[in-house]
Amino acid sequence: MAAAAGDAATRRKTACVTGGSGYIASALVKMLLERGYAVKTTVRNPDDEEKTAHLKALAALGPLEVFRADLSEEGSFDHAVAGCDYAFLVAAPVALMPENPEKDVIEPAVNGTLNVMRSCVRAGTVKRVVLTSSVAAVSSRPLEGDGHVLDEESWSDVEFLRSTKTGPWAYSVSKVLVEKATCAFAEEKGISLVTVCPAVTVGEAPAANDLTSLSIILSLLSGDDAYAGALEHIERATGSIPMVHIDDVCRAEILVAEEEAASGRYIVCGLNPTVVELARFLAAKYPQYKVNTHRYARMS
Repeated sequence: MAAAAGDAATRRKTACVTGGSGYIASALVKMLLERGYAVKTTVRNPDDEEKTAHLKALAALGPLEVFRADLSEEGSFDHAVAGCDYAFLVAAPVALMPENPEKDVIEPAVNGTLNVMRSCVRAGTVKRVVLTSSVAAVSSRPLEGDGHVLDEESWSDVEFLRSTKTGPWAYSVSKVLVEKATCAFAEEKGISLVTVCPAVTVGEAPAANDLTSLSIILSLLSGDDAYAGALEHIERATGSIPMVHIDDVCRAEILVAEEEAASGRYIVCGLNPTVVELARFLAAKYPQYKVNTHRYARMS
């Protein structure tokens, strides 16, 4: 009996991170491995060397298994989740300006996340599920005047977003509906669920590709009009650009997984600069990029 107890005490905790080819997920995989976890992650195509090369490199840090799984395929996450102590749901369809928002972003996001949740139920070992949402599920709502305080009780207004269709509205709607559907499912099935809502996330990560927050911030350097428009939309909606470093997001995700008392939603944000403050900072630090500070000065 003593030997069995010792084995249980020294057994590595195992975590599943969905969407290992993504920006936040790749950084989370890295931090979990550095903390002694055994990690199982998923990608849609393990044979795509361009999107999985970083995972092969991360395997040097500890036990890492890569599984093929697709949000649209029922049961495809079963093997990845099986035997895991924690499941970090990071994978999500991303398209800031989709042709068909409902079919391309919103429905796949909700159905895909519930697909992973059903795998967690079938696994029977998952102590806690951590859902990665976004402040986009909190702040996209009509606000007039100053002095508004948004917190974990705040929700983006889905009806308002669907009626106005302003900016990357489908992304915000998908995050709200995913959160609510997942919460209802977890309550029905008795799953311990905690949600993390990161602000605009920046910083270095193992995965080279990013389609959301990092590209939005880098538009100040790249001059990409589509992403710059999204940046301006965030400031108009919230009065600033809420930002957080990716390492802080990963630390928060692991903390709420391990802390038994954690519950509900957690906004993760480090600072709230304006666009013009960011533009002036980057212009001074990287003059070679010729940041157009005048464009953003008009917003202040």
